[in-house]
Amino acid sequence: MMADERNFRSTYYEKVGCRGVEERKSLEILLKEKPLNLTKLTQFCIRFTVPKIHRTVLWNSLLGVTPVYDKSREYVMEQRVAVYNDLLKALKTMRIVDENTPTSRVLYAMWLLEKKQLYLGRDITQESHFCNITKVLLEIFDNDIETYWMAKSLYDYSEEVTLEMGKLSDLTYTILEKEDNGLYIHLKSCDMLTALPLTEWYRSFFAGVLSEPALIRIWDKICGGAIKIVVFVMIEILRRLRRRVLRCVDQKSLFECIDSIKNEQETADMIVNAAIELWQQNKGHEYIPQSKVKSLS
Repeated sequence: MMADERNFRSTYYEKVGCRGVEERKSLEILLKEKPLNLTKLTQFCIRFTVPKIHRTVLWNSLLGVTPVYDKSREYVMEQRVAVYNDLLKALKTMRIVDENTPTSRVLYAMWLLEKKQLYLGRDITQESHFCNITKVLLEIFDNDIETYWMAKSLYDYSEEVTLEMGKLSDLTYTILEKEDNGLYIHLKSCDMLTALPLTEWYRSFFAGVLSEPALIRIWDKICGGAIKIVVFVMIEILRRLRRRVLRCVDQKSLFECIDSIKNEQETADMIVNAAIELWQQNKGHEYIPQSKVKSLS
């Protein structure tokens, strides 16, 4: 109970801007460096919650949307805008999108076209991890052009999750057994453990599972390359819903149980707070993924 109260206060102070003053000052100093030091910015993302006012700049830098050298930024963004406009014009000319097409679907079609995967008859309304990621970004950021380029980079991390799914799944089962053996045994005995759609949820970084205001703090870590944090989010979803999960006897009831929290902001905040804490206890914050820092000079 005390831990929950501390987590609630922590989240509240973050929302009203009364927490992390020193962290914000440190980040502002880092963002003034020329060129930007991506390793230090990555460390900040891994260790702290990113202040809302600096999230756009920081994510753009870490995801390789903008370059580390200040003199190159205007030119690079001009090229980004040109590519975006060319793709959009092509889609409109082919009558694949129009003014009524949802922005997330427009960006998805642009990505397919750029990847040369927009073949005749391709259904751009089908579910996709790229689209799920884009929907969350559109709730956070106002600039559709920057959102498109950020979505592309985050999708690259989604692809890395696919490659690591075997290890991530095993880690999920191992940590759940360690942290809550009773819950682990229940899920396993009812054949629900391996039925969890971990690939689906991990690849979309829980887009559509948790509310965006809470989820964004997990994505701060993802932008720093810490994709393993998805494991701890899954663990804490199950633990937070423990009583309800123990009443589930089949896959359908379990999925309905988890689906019921997607609009529960307070529950999502508690899950994210607990997930970050558990991840830190497992020394996730000490993992600085040098190879995953996206650099653009």
